[in-house]
Amino acid sequence: MSAAPGAVPTGNTFDKYGSTNPVVRRLMSGFEATLERLFTRADPQSILDVGCGEGVLTERWAERLGAKPVLGIDLPDPKLEAHWRRRRRDNLEFRTFDGAALPLGDGSFDLVAATEVLEHVPDPEGTLAEMARVATRHVLVSVPREPLWRALNLARGAYVGDLGNTPGHVNHWSKRSFVRAAGRYGQVIEACSPFPWTMLLVRVS
Repeated sequence: MSAAPGAVPTGNTFDKYGSTNPVVRRLMSGFEATLERLFTRADPQSILDVGCGEGVLTERWAERLGAKPVLGIDLPDPKLEAHWRRRRRDNLEFRTFDGAALPLGDGSFDLVAATEVLEHVPDPEGTLAEMARVATRHVLVSVPREPLWRALNLARGAYVGDLGNTPGHVNHWSKRSFVRAAGRYGQVIEACSPFPWTMLLVRVS
């Protein structure tokens, strides 16, 4: 599957899940607690993780689901694929697909997730549409909350020349605008604000 023009792998450039930095840990604690609550509410029977990066969350979810299928996808990248080879479970699979053109049938997975992905992709609307098409019940998504994200970068003196924009972030949403964007593809049943992100659980139409 060829990638869309301008698309790049969205794996982490920084291990936020394994960081020992106390500030990062505090922020990630809120992120992960909210993600866990929405995941539990969705109660998925199968999962597609779009833009799975190194597969940290994908592997955790596969462990949670036992024998139920979990598929993580991202664009071709040897470093990501090296991580995938180390994450082995009978119910876990990784593939290289472009999230904006999924070679999967309608309703293939109960839950389709994209955490910290849509800010990176050239066609977020197309990716959301594909996620909703492939989902049977729910879509779970998170993005940085703007303009807060860039303001925090500027406050710590990061990316000043780019007005605080993190490299690779090509899309920017406030909480309201992200709810509106995701709401085109289903009913937003919960919109959360773990600082400094927006996280949504969407029931597909």
